[in-house]
Amino acid sequence: MMDTPDLEIQLKTLPNAPGVYQYYDKNEVLIYVGKAKNLKKRVSSYFTKHHEYGKTRVLVKKIVTIKHIVVETETDALLLENNLIKKYQPRYNVMLKDDKSYPWICIKKERFPRVFPTRRVFKDGSDYFGPYTSMKTVRTLLDLIKGLYALRTCNYNLSADKIEAGKYKVCLEYHLGNCKGACEDLETEAAYHTNIKAIKEIIKGNFKDSLSQFKQQMKQCAEEMRFEEAQKIKEKIEVLENYQAKSTIVNPKISNVDVFSIVSDEGYGYVNFLQLSYGSIIRSHTLEIKKKLEESDAVLLELAITEIRQRFNSNSREIYVPFQLSLGEGIKVTVPKLGDKKQILELSVRNAKYYRMERFKQIKIVDPDRHANRIMAQMKADLRLSEAPRHIECFDNSNIQGTNPVAACVVFKNGKPSKKDYRHFNIKTVEGPDDFASMEEVVYRRYKRLLDEDEPLPQLIIIDGGKGQLSSSLKSLDALNLRGKIAIIGIAKRLEELFYPNDPIPLYLDKKSETLKVIQQLRNEAHRFGIEHHRNRRSKNALQTELETIPGVGEKTIVDLLKTFKSVKRIAHAKLDELEAVVGVSRAEKVYNFYHEK
Repeated sequence: MMDTPDLEIQLKTLPNAPGVYQYYDKNEVLIYVGKAKNLKKRVSSYFTKHHEYGKTRVLVKKIVTIKHIVVETETDALLLENNLIKKYQPRYNVMLKDDKSYPWICIKKERFPRVFPTRRVFKDGSDYFGPYTSMKTVRTLLDLIKGLYALRTCNYNLSADKIEAGKYKVCLEYHLGNCKGACEDLETEAAYHTNIKAIKEIIKGNFKDSLSQFKQQMKQCAEEMRFEEAQKIKEKIEVLENYQAKSTIVNPKISNVDVFSIVSDEGYGYVNFLQLSYGSIIRSHTLEIKKKLEESDAVLLELAITEIRQRFNSNSREIYVPFQLSLGEGIKVTVPKLGDKKQILELSVRNAKYYRMERFKQIKIVDPDRHANRIMAQMKADLRLSEAPRHIECFDNSNIQGTNPVAACVVFKNGKPSKKDYRHFNIKTVEGPDDFASMEEVVYRRYKRLLDEDEPLPQLIIIDGGKGQLSSSLKSLDALNLRGKIAIIGIAKRLEELFYPNDPIPLYLDKKSETLKVIQQLRNEAHRFGIEHHRNRRSKNALQTELETIPGVGEKTIVDLLKTFKSVKRIAHAKLDELEAVVGVSRAEKVYNFYHEK
């Protein structure tokens, strides 16, 4: 596969060490960045094995120069790979979306610290907590803190000498009870910092110390007969307990843990991140990753974990993931099997799925072509097809008590009904209720006509029925020499079993899968269209049967009467002169006498 001796030399000189490799094309443009435990083995594998996916084969053909960076550990390689991808955005690397600035909570480094939201982080000695994924989360937390503790909101320089000099006066916030008047030395620095310490613990998710402190204060106020103050503290306790109940997930003992899960389809991966502290979720975020080389879930998840932990400045030493990953030394990777840990992981998976569903809804509105492409790619994979089924046709037979046998063919293009291409068939060669023979006739007639008229054939045929109807359809395809040129499957109604030619074992799709939903929609539409045609035929035949029993009245007379009077009932009640005006004197008398003698 290697075209130039330069590549061979480069491969031979690669070290057996962890690091990051970079691929450049003939224009010296960086097209791919990857990490490896062993650079020589990993890079050589690109050129020595056959790649299943076409994009990877294209990438390999474009590689002209290989550069590498050796690092100490695999963790360093992960971080370096992530930074290089974000900086250079190589064409064949996954795309990490959403680089907006996230909000933080700042506790300012001041004598009486202010607590406020910000989107900018400075190295000024202040404490920054975050980033959070939405300003709504920040405001909810700040509202909680404001309700529990009286903090200043002014930006005065409350130095000791300025306060002693009486430079400031208390404002409205003091009179409303939202501030204790530190500007006039009405609150000590030590008491203020005790509250700041408690606030830091609440932001981290630890409510235990604050609850204990408030309960002690409430008890003391009650003992000293200060019942109004005790009631206010009780209300604060209720607020804090209510917030804790909403934020606690399973087990308060689970602390300082990051949880990651992934849901993916043909083109994208969706990685959900939950950060836990003292059993509470303090952060949730979902990252969408565009695939470039059919990357596996493990590859996407490793990359996303590095990116998210950097973005949100997470230093958790333990990570919960759905399958085993290698994230380097110093990080404990846990794959939960049961209990509270498993429930937390399942919650993360649900979040990823909900995010994916919301994205699908948005894409369906904004970019219908991408939505159709995704559905087609999913159907191709689920149904084990050689090409995406952009043109699908579904057949269904309709006969009730063996009368008026008909069949319907509905057509879907790009996953949507193409009603102008629907066709219905009256069964011509089969006597009685024989579904197998009827299906054979209809499939033959349909594709014989498409071949004769040089019309495009579908990529997939769906037969509403089990093995019998599928076998009958195959006979028609054999007769037309189309066997193997068009994919064909049968769907049994009872258990939604999918049957393939020459395969006795049916395929069962996930009941919630989009592929099964499209197939069910096709089957239901074919049934509806067939029943509608069957009903029309029975109605027409029922009308004509009575008129045909009148002696001396032929088909042309019946058609003329129905065109004028619209129904048999109106013909029966018509006056003789009205009938004569349509079909003449002789025939009018026969029709009139038939109904009036009855």
